[in-house]
Amino acid sequence: MGIDGVETKGSLTQERDVIPRYTRKEMGEIWTDRNRLQIWMEVELTAAEAMTEVGLIPPEVASYLREKTFHLTEEDVAEVNRIEEETRHDVIAFLTFLERKMGPEARYLHMGMTSSDVLDTSFGIQLNRACFLLLSGINELREALREKAQAHKNTVMIGRTHGVHAEPITFGLVLALWYEELGRQYTRMKAAQASIAVGKLSGAVGTFAHLPPRVEELVCHKLGLTPDPITNQVVQRDRHAEFFCTLANLGATMEKMAINIRHLQRTEVGEAFEAFAKGQRGSSAMPHKKNPIGCENLTGVARLLRAHAMAALENVALWHERDISHSSVERIIAPDATILTDYALARMTRIISDMQVNSEKMTKNLELSGGQIFSQRVLLALVQTGIEREQAYGIVQRKALESWETHQPLLALLLADEEIVNVLGQEAIARCFDPAAMLLRVDDIFARVFSPRQ
Repeated sequence: MGIDGVETKGSLTQERDVIPRYTRKEMGEIWTDRNRLQIWMEVELTAAEAMTEVGLIPPEVASYLREKTFHLTEEDVAEVNRIEEETRHDVIAFLTFLERKMGPEARYLHMGMTSSDVLDTSFGIQLNRACFLLLSGINELREALREKAQAHKNTVMIGRTHGVHAEPITFGLVLALWYEELGRQYTRMKAAQASIAVGKLSGAVGTFAHLPPRVEELVCHKLGLTPDPITNQVVQRDRHAEFFCTLANLGATMEKMAINIRHLQRTEVGEAFEAFAKGQRGSSAMPHKKNPIGCENLTGVARLLRAHAMAALENVALWHERDISHSSVERIIAPDATILTDYALARMTRIISDMQVNSEKMTKNLELSGGQIFSQRVLLALVQTGIEREQAYGIVQRKALESWETHQPLLALLLADEEIVNVLGQEAIARCFDPAAMLLRVDDIFARVFSPRQ
């Protein structure tokens, strides 16, 4: 029996080749003390079997120890903790516990190994599993975005640059942009997974002085990891920094989504809203309130993920072959950052799936500027008649500013200008104010984003 009851014949990744849906509690269970010690046991037993294969341990001993494998209980965890109070060393406490449970043959466990051989290899297994769950979560969020983007592919709204009305876009394009960005985050997560899914059994300073590299190769293969080509006493923490920076990057993407949804929900904008459940309350004082609390929450989560990434970067610089300044940090940031990211993915998926879109308000907001958003169309039309660009820009800008100051539609001001009408003609001017003409390439963009790629 392997880790958490999973058979460990061959790579642990085989069961996860197709990223499955999962229950959120799985991420938390990865980081429980019971699961951590269960993984330690599997690493020790797998190492004993590998040592048997290279002739360092009698075969009957490794078989006996494997038969003695058991699922740890909370009482077992408490017993290990009691032993650690005396030994002041977590791995020694665990080995002492195993010897008491398994008998004198357990003395063969940990032969030629150092604590970090167990700790870092186990940490690689935990982070590897966390990556599979996070990849599944990214896929779920992307699927929600894909469905919503297709539904609003042609829902016209104003595009904003610097927070100011620019030119028409569609809400589907906004969502497709997020979908594509999350695809890059998925790729980054796969790369980070490859960096952290490594193990080491190279001994106290990484020289394999007491175990041949073949033992490390056998153990890592069976546990679904890659042998780290070279280590000192630990797997180098640049690998883990890459992973935590990837979580921060993913958090930043979700924060961008959250901030934009928060803006769209503002009373003055009113274009898209988080769902408001039956019985939900927005304010203890103001019964009318419906606030974007989910997106605000995710903005805060992203801040924490960036802080954890900084802590991981601080862990890279260790003294010589190893110190333990990194370990206390990782005990906090590893469960915290992975659980936070998993939570954020789930919450953002719900927000996107249940989001309410007010297309009528999008149309109304599109008209707020009195047609000034079509200024580039007028500019290009003038340039195409042979007018120099700088001159054409000045003409259109003056009319646009007049529209802003007088609150008159830009189209009316242009049609009232005899000089401009003589150059372009009334019909050509009117055609410049057709939003559909500015959205002719939406199908092309969607094909780029959502069509299968080679």
